[in-house]
Parts: sequence; C-alpha cells; structure tokens
Amino acid sequence: MQEHIQAVLENIEKVMIGKREVAELSIVALLTGGHVLLEDVPGVGKTMMVRSLAKSVGANFKRIQFTPDLLPSDVVGVSIYNPKTLQFEFRPGPIVGNIILADEINRTSPKTQAALLEAMEEASITVDGETLSIQKPFFVMATQNPIEYEGTYPLPEAQLDRFLLKIRMGYPSVQQEIEVLRRAENKQPIEEITSVMTVEELLSLQQAVREVYIEDSVKGYIVDIARATREHSRVYLGVSPRASVALMKASQAYAFMQGRDFVKPDDVKYLAPFVFGHRLILAPEARYEGVMPEQIISQVIEQTFVPVKRFADS
Repeated sequence: MQEHIQAVLENIEKVMIGKREVAELSIVALLTGGHVLLEDVPGVGKTMMVRSLAKSVGANFKRIQFTPDLLPSDVVGVSIYNPKTLQFEFRPGPIVGNIILADEINRTSPKTQAALLEAMEEASITVDGETLSIQKPFFVMATQNPIEYEGTYPLPEAQLDRFLLKIRMGYPSVQQEIEVLRRAENKQPIEEITSVMTVEELLSLQQAVREVYIEDSVKGYIVDIARATREHSRVYLGVSPRASVALMKASQAYAFMQGRDFVKPDDVKYLAPFVFGHRLILAPEARYEGVMPEQIISQVIEQTFVPVKRFADS
C-alpha cells in the first residue's frame, strides 16, 4: 500500500518543485476522506497542485471556477423539463464527482459558497427536495486568495470548519523558481503525469487508515489541546469537537503514511496547526496586534502535557 502513496508523491513532485510538505498534507486529507483549503496569492501553484493530485488518481475529476455571478444551481445541478418524456430530469453539477477542484472559492457570493456545505459534510446534495448521494471517494480541494486580496468574500466559520486542513503554499526559493522555469521552458510537466492509483486502491487505503490504532492517552492529548484553545485569553472562539475528530483522523492518516500502525503524540503536534488554525477565532485585540492562530496553537502545544507511555522508543 505504501508504494501507491509514494508513487503519487513522485508524480506531484514532477510538477511541483519544493512542495513536498504540501503534497504530503494533501494526501493525508485524501486518505482521511476530508477536504483541503489551499490559501495563497495567485500564481504560486495552488491549482497545479490539485490537478497533479487528481491526475495521479484514476478518479472522476471535476473543476468549478468560482466567480461573483456563479449560482448555487451551477454547483449542485438543476432539474430541466424534458418535453419528450413530460418529466423533469436532473442534470448533476460539477460537485458530483470524485475529486473536485473548487478554484478561487472566496471569489463567489456567500450563497453559492453555502451550496458546498451539505456536499462537503454529508457527501450528498439536495435538489427539489430530493437528497442524492455522491459516490465515494469524494474529495474537495479548494483554493482561495488571501482575504486581504481585492474582490474576495471571506468564508464563514461554518464553511471553514468543513475543511480538514488549511495549507499555505508559499513562494519558492531562488533555485526552486529557476527549476520551475527550466521545466516549463518547452512543455508543461503536468501533461506527462499518468494515473498511478485506481479508485478501488484509494478506497482500500482509506479503510486501512481507519484501522490505525490510537491510544486513549493520545486521544486525551488531542482533547487537552482543543480545550486549551477554548480557554485561551486571546481566543474568542476555540475549536469544536468536530475539530478534535478531524485531528484524530488526520493523525491516523499521517501515521499510516509514515509506515506505522499507531499514532504518536508527535503526529498530533505536527498536524495541529494545519487542522486547528483556520477554526480559531481570535479576540479582537489579538487580531489588532497581528497575532496569528498558528502562534496561539504553538503556545498551547508547548503548555500541554505530552503522554510518553510507549512512545519514547518508537
């Protein structure tokens, strides 16, 4: 099973230079059955990251380009009257697929953003009073520009909470950017990517991830970190129990990727900023001072007792 994950990583690295961590975190979400929010300025490779991951898995890929005039029906689909059959026929929208690229999600209106809520949480959509299930695997990878960027609509807290991870891409180093130019000089590297994993293999990996053992002391460690965010003086609203579940599942997937059948506290420490960061609402004075949620989470982790049972020599 590990060879499939390695093959996907190698595929992505043919396109994305110096983005190993982003690729690994994206695969963590894919294995967990969660969703990813990629945030950064335009042009750093957010869309290319999603496309390279989608092409690596032989699944049904759909893309939604979010614009200010996009309607909810453009996302979930619409019922159209067929004069031949004298009946309404449902035509599914691009959200009905396996791997969905929701490009520039914060450029559309809140009403259209809300159309994704049910699909992301329940893997189903409701049209004309009927609920339709979306076939598994179902994975949404959304990109957004920073909220300070012109022409954006900030995602509401309920929408952000549906994303397992929030990841920032960042600019490449000088040497990495030179390598990007070299690879793109004569051809697009993504055109050479082929599928290295089937849908059946992905579903099998997702099942294996759910069987990764997580000790009660590590579960307690996750809860302690979550509760500390709720009690922090500079936090207006801490993370929810849904966030604790998300961190547990992400830790299982990360441990699996490392070739282990159990979760260590170090897995939780590493993933906590990516899972909890976008779910924290800071107090007004903290936001005014420019405090970042990741700083609060790092502080909380430093002050939280780490269980050491069994893990010291692992």
